[in-house]
Amino acid sequence: MSSTASSADGIRAATGGGVLDRAVSKSWSRLMPFMFILYFIAFIDRVNVGFAKDTLSADINMSASAFAFGAGIFFAAYAISGIPANLMMHRVGAKVWLSMTTIIWGLLSASTALVHDETQFIVLRFVLGIAEAGFYPGILLLASIFFPDKTRASAVAVFVLGVPVALTLGSPISGALLQMHGMFGQPGWFWMFILEGLPAVIIGIFGLFYLDDKPATARFLSAEEKAALIAQLESEAKKTETARPLAALGSIHVWHLALIYGVIQIAVYGLLFFLPSQVAKLMGTTLDFKSSLVAAIPWAASALGVYFIPRYADRHPELRVQVSAGCMFVAAFGLAVSPFAGPVGAIAALSLSAIGFLAVQPIFWTFPARILSGPALAAGIGFCTTLGAVCSFFAPIIRVQTDLMFPNGWAGLAVLSGFSVLTAVLILMLKGGRAARVD
Repeated sequence: MSSTASSADGIRAATGGGVLDRAVSKSWSRLMPFMFILYFIAFIDRVNVGFAKDTLSADINMSASAFAFGAGIFFAAYAISGIPANLMMHRVGAKVWLSMTTIIWGLLSASTALVHDETQFIVLRFVLGIAEAGFYPGILLLASIFFPDKTRASAVAVFVLGVPVALTLGSPISGALLQMHGMFGQPGWFWMFILEGLPAVIIGIFGLFYLDDKPATARFLSAEEKAALIAQLESEAKKTETARPLAALGSIHVWHLALIYGVIQIAVYGLLFFLPSQVAKLMGTTLDFKSSLVAAIPWAASALGVYFIPRYADRHPELRVQVSAGCMFVAAFGLAVSPFAGPVGAIAALSLSAIGFLAVQPIFWTFPARILSGPALAAGIGFCTTLGAVCSFFAPIIRVQTDLMFPNGWAGLAVLSGFSVLTAVLILMLKGGRAARVD
């Protein structure tokens, strides 16, 4: 049985059958493949700079600190634009906003092939962050618009599966494209950025004709199915805060959630941007196709966690907080032991970390929709992703500076492990607050 089919079975079980079941199943079949492909392409374009790190830095004479700053400034721009971008999507609709965002970021990502010095690299990463700011919170908002609470973690998990798939397939693809070095006189990273950026342009144009903004205007639902889905979503919305966006941003519960998401991103991106070169070092080689295949192993393993763990959390919503915290404790353990486990053990330990980092995020995104709705939800999601972007900006800098201060080979990973433990503690604190009311 395919993952889509088995997921549809889970949706039918969660919604209880009938007209609502048909509406959610149709929404699943219509939106999930497209959302998955969108996020798959987006994540390749976001992190492929990690594969170009060594050769790009050598070709344009870029220092390690400048690379870390350029990798991180993407998220600074993302932070500046996140909330207004998500509120704009709420106003103009998903179809136009997500599609145009995808087209623009695809063109900018491909343009990275044209940089010639540190300044151009940093400026382009900043502009790329502005362009992509509305995408991730926008796609999360789209999930909250079309999927009831009982199926939301599973829905978010499907498009978050784009991350491990992108990193699993993207690793060897990026490694192979880097080996096009010299074709028509261009370096391998030139071809990697061009050939991995253009698919976003194509899928963005397709989205203009494919997406619908909300259930009321969904062309794939019957009138009866629209009514059932809208009634369920409106019933859930009545239990949430429907305050103006600025009022929602003053909620201590929203700040708590945003802090959790931010600390997660420090640990995630502190690992992600450096994993390819870390694996190559373990293998005693430079980053090439073979080492990129090995670097894909942790992300392939994480796909299993992303698929099964959020589904378990949907079946047991009273355990969402504990499951989320457990994911981060597992991630912390993997980071802590990886420097001392030998090459094979290190890959296994890093696989545990990848599972924890990615499986926690679909469950996390069920929390904002339990306390907010409407424009307040858009602002709340935007604020969480904004603080996450701020923390992501510092992630590679924290990793680089820690390794420079303590050049023992494990200090940077130890700090990331500490941030993972901190995240788990912050998640467990939700049990005492309104944001943890998930049962």
